[in-house]
Amino acid sequence: MLQDGRRYEALLVGSDSLTDLAVLKIDPGNLPVIPINNARAAHVGDVVLAIGNPYNLGQTVTQGILSATGRISMSTTGRQTFLQTDASINRGNSGGALVNSLGELIGINTLTYDKITDGETPEGLGFAIPIELATKIMDKLIRDGRVIRGYFGIQGKEIIPLRSSNSGIDRLQGIIVTEITPNGPAGNAGFHINDVITNVDSKPAISVLETMDQVAEIRPGTEIPVIVLRDGKRITLKMTVGEFPEDSN
Repeated sequence: MLQDGRRYEALLVGSDSLTDLAVLKIDPGNLPVIPINNARAAHVGDVVLAIGNPYNLGQTVTQGILSATGRISMSTTGRQTFLQTDASINRGNSGGALVNSLGELIGINTLTYDKITDGETPEGLGFAIPIELATKIMDKLIRDGRVIRGYFGIQGKEIIPLRSSNSGIDRLQGIIVTEITPNGPAGNAGFHINDVITNVDSKPAISVLETMDQVAEIRPGTEIPVIVLRDGKRITLKMTVGEFPEDSN
């Protein structure tokens, strides 16, 4: 149902459970389009409005500010970033617009953090998916009907850059492998626990989040070079990117 009361049967083009986003198609014609300005970055302190339909009470608008950008997902995947706002985002607001003071869409409301700690329920912790990510997901859903993500098959953590006189490397920086999925892409390519990944597909591996996002954008089945440091020696492994399993979210 549209805001003016018109009702249409919607076609589900595709959905993505990892980001909780979906694309619906209707054919009313001449619908207004909310402006998006990718050239204008969202900043902490920006005034924002969260639009939604909490508890089916009808369209509701709440005001707040951006408290943080680039918040890491609190899900088990840990590979998603959010905008954080103190604008009230209640149940039912998921999928609504988060707009700036110019009416430009900057995010899609997704959740509120209501975990009780020490008997207290935190307030003013709402989250939205940045519009850059939402647009990327939308394009993939329209193209493929689902989001096809590349998959590495490891768990890891960043290492602090250190000087290493033994290896002759001025600054040792990368991702140390802490876990390898059995029969996954990395396992099949010959990765070892405690390997230090320094380069993935010709790009430096600095952050776990950025590297996993990089691999997620690579089409499954593509072979890529990965440089690792093992026992003080650089080794180039050829890895065939897998497809991110649906049950990993």
